[in-house]
Amino acid sequence: MIRVVLPSHLRALARIDGEVSLDVTGLVTQRTVLDALEANYPVLCGTIRGHEGGPRRAFIRFFACEQDLSHEPPDDPLPPAVAAGTEPYLIVGAMAGG
Repeated sequence: MIRVVLPSHLRALARIDGEVSLDVTGLVTQRTVLDALEANYPVLCGTIRGHEGGPRRAFIRFFACEQDLSHEPPDDPLPPAVAAGTEPYLIVGAMAGG
């Protein structure tokens, strides 16, 4: 089970209370996690990345094991702790402004 933490506005949109647990088969990558998330919660399609699995949306960041993965290739494997479910994959709404 992969653990995913979403920002509050996306949890509210998908009517999720707390952290999400997803089954991801095969190699655990950002793409496979986001594919599973959107398959389970279709209302999230187009909110985290472009429609049809496009690039990450502006002001959305991805973190795992204290590493910013936002600019990493989507098909690179996620850290083993995320794949094992001991650490969550974080989707964060970035702050902007001054």
